[in-house]
Amino acid sequence: MKRTLFATLALICAAAAQASTVELTVNGLVCGFCAQGIDKTLRKNPATQDVFVSLEHRIVAVALKPGQDIGDADLTKALTDAGYTVTAIARSETSLEEIRERATSKR
Repeated sequence: MKRTLFATLALICAAAAQASTVELTVNGLVCGFCAQGIDKTLRKNPATQDVFVSLEHRIVAVALKPGQDIGDADLTKALTDAGYTVTAIARSETSLEEIRERATSKR
């Protein structure tokens, strides 16, 4: 039983470590200055390759540089310190272009 649990946890951790994009649902996004501030804050992290912010859909997506990562706690702290509330975090291989396209098609 323990081996199965450890194997499952190892697979989950490996999948999270390989994610190239982190998508956050964020409350408190109300204007273009919000988007600019978040973009500027997240780009300071050396693991950030690109950032997408959708005010309409309350999405902040961060593309990570290959082989690098930003922990959930670090992302949450950066956005909380800026005055926002992170309600969900998901990691995936979805590109920022796909996230942008999905956000614009939901209008």
